[in-house]
Amino acid sequence: MKTTISILSILLITACSSAPTNSSEVIQTPPQELEGLSKAYFASGCFWCVEAVFESVKGVKEAISGYSGGTKKNPTYREIGTGRLRHAEAVEVYYDPAVVSFTTLTRVFFGSQDPTTKDRQGPDRGPQYRSIAFYQNVEEKKIIEEYIQELTDDKVFEAEIITEVLPFEKFWIAEAYHQNYEKLHPNQPYVMSVSVPRLNRFKKKFPKLLKAESGH
Repeated sequence: MKTTISILSILLITACSSAPTNSSEVIQTPPQELEGLSKAYFASGCFWCVEAVFESVKGVKEAISGYSGGTKKNPTYREIGTGRLRHAEAVEVYYDPAVVSFTTLTRVFFGSQDPTTKDRQGPDRGPQYRSIAFYQNVEEKKIIEEYIQELTDDKVFEAEIITEVLPFEKFWIAEAYHQNYEKLHPNQPYVMSVSVPRLNRFKKKFPKLLKAESGH
């Protein structure tokens, strides 16, 4: 019994949902410096991980954690954690299309996750962690679908890709304490055991897409 409890405790500590919930915290708005940049929207598990991956890419100015894919207005982290709202933890990626294309961002999206697992990414389980590529126009939809076909034809993944390809509707920015979470909490157990290894795997796989180590 003690062993079972110990294992469960470790799993809870190393899950994205182990963060403190503070639903009363004011939802933030994007800084004005991001105005004029293009935006893209993706979901592939815990947004702490996804945000860090995209922010490491050249041409990406900022990635903001939030919620998308459901219907409830102004959802909170606590509500998202129930899995009943159909919202997924997602990121809003602000990027310069003169430096990085939507096609490349789509490669980053699929190359930094396992798109074959239903309602799951790593240790995190539930519909809020499902894989979704959102498109804002016909061209983006075509890019996503053609890349999925390319990955399928090349048999990059052993199992079928089950990423949802959905029209973008609305992005709700997550509570302030989620923003830049991996960067601000390097010693948090989940960050050390899940987020950082995931980011490092991505960096090793796509070294030419990375920003200089000095920063943005």
